Amino acid sequence: MKIKGIVVSGTKKGAYFMSQSIYRDQFEDKLHFKPFIGTLNVHVEDNDSQKVEKLLESDIPEIKGEKTFGDVKFKKATLNDEVEGAVIFPEKTHHSKDVVEFIAPQNLKERFHISDGSSVTINIPD
Repeated sequence: MKIKGIVVSGTKKGAYFMSQSIYRDQFEDKLHFKPFIGTLNVHVEDNDSQKVEKLLESDIPEIKGEKTFGDVKFKKATLNDEVEGAVIFPEKTHHSKDVVEFIAPQNLKERFHISDGSSVTINIPD
């Protein structure tokens, strides 16, 4: 499934949560990479938001975050057909349902010169 969207600023809480060993260790074990401490927030185009909703209703892997932090659903994905990573869906989030968070081993904004307003495509295998 391909979804298109625009990079938007986040609340900077993704960096805090991604720095917690309860998440980092499980993501590293399940995704086979150590995620950069932070997330890339993508506001999904209207016509793709239903795809995201269907994905969330499906049986996708989950990271256990205990009561304090909450669980996180995730699915391996590729950004712009070149960056391997994953989309994540935290149980506890301040984002609207049309914002998807993408994690990868590197700082995507620096490495690929992505900024707020950049158009991106996320490919999520079935």
